[in-house]
Amino acid sequence: MERVLEPEVMDTWEEAIDYDAMDFTGVNTAFAEEAIALGTTEPCLVLDAGTGPGRIPVLIAQMRPQWQLIAIDLAQNMLKIATQHVQQAGLQSQISLELVDAKQLPYADEMFDLVISNSLVHHLPDPLPFFQEIKRVSKPSSGLLIRDLLRPADEETMNALVSSIGHDYDPLQQKLFRDSLHAALTLDEVNQLVASVGLAGVKVYQSSDRHWTIARHCNLSV
Repeated sequence: MERVLEPEVMDTWEEAIDYDAMDFTGVNTAFAEEAIALGTTEPCLVLDAGTGPGRIPVLIAQMRPQWQLIAIDLAQNMLKIATQHVQQAGLQSQISLELVDAKQLPYADEMFDLVISNSLVHHLPDPLPFFQEIKRVSKPSSGLLIRDLLRPADEETMNALVSSIGHDYDPLQQKLFRDSLHAALTLDEVNQLVASVGLAGVKVYQSSDRHWTIARHCNLSV
């Protein structure tokens, strides 16, 4: 099935509210726990690229109070919601929210000990600059966790995946999910991107019926 792009930035207030209202608690918690497992028990600096409503950095900060997190997004309304979540959790001193394009990061080379990104890549018409930037700002020893949707092989598989999310989601939320699946990458495309930018020591794999993952353990001894 061919890739069909969706808007790079979800930045109407309605879109941001609808996205935040979708129950990703289980998925977000699993992602946060995996990010922590790939990181270190020592104090470190974490970049969350495409933070959306900011729920994942809140979870991570609560589990790792010794970490500092910079969470970025290109959607102002998403960051407004993220600000509310960070403030409600009392984590303003630990999480910095910044309006930043993940394809043009304003950060120094090899700055971060852990880089994470959940569900950003399918929004990018050309993901290559993002992968190049991730490699640039990551330390050679850094942990890495990038996860996104996997584009189905055919329409039938996509319909089944959309149906599987159940009736808890309204028609607009179901459409958002379908559009995201259509805009997602295949595992082959992800492997090509990883190879082209020279991301070393990473594992690329299909992590569910609808997700791919890139993972690398932090190794401070490097």
